[in-house]
Amino acid sequence: MTSSAAGVKLSKDELIKAIETMTVLELSELVKALEEKFGVSAAMPAMAMATGGGGAAAQAVEEKTSFDVILTSAAAEKKIQIIKVVRELTSLGLKEAKDLVEAAPKPVKTGVAKEEAETMKKKLEEAGAKAEIK
Repeated sequence: MTSSAAGVKLSKDELIKAIETMTVLELSELVKALEEKFGVSAAMPAMAMATGGGGAAAQAVEEKTSFDVILTSAAAEKKIQIIKVVRELTSLGLKEAKDLVEAAPKPVKTGVAKEEAETMKKKLEEAGAKAEIK
């Protein structure tokens, strides 16, 4: 499998290695770009299952197992503490964490277990941010 981006061909392994080095924010932007480019949604399979499977499928969708932690706002006077918490939770670099905090509302981490999401939300709120779990 090869992929062409700006005339550069990558093997499947090279593409996987490139994705492994991306931050959560970069991966989120990549998914959005791919969805726009190909006119698809990453949520389509789950929606199709919910509408076509009857009651059992709808019940399975309600029992959500992965959650997104969204930074909704950050108090200006506590921005440094919030950036530190974001870096701790995501392993982002200083610039990426600062950009994420300043661009709120933004997802901090996606696809995490409920307990982890609640812990992350609590840490963000203790630092002075407002966060929500979706």
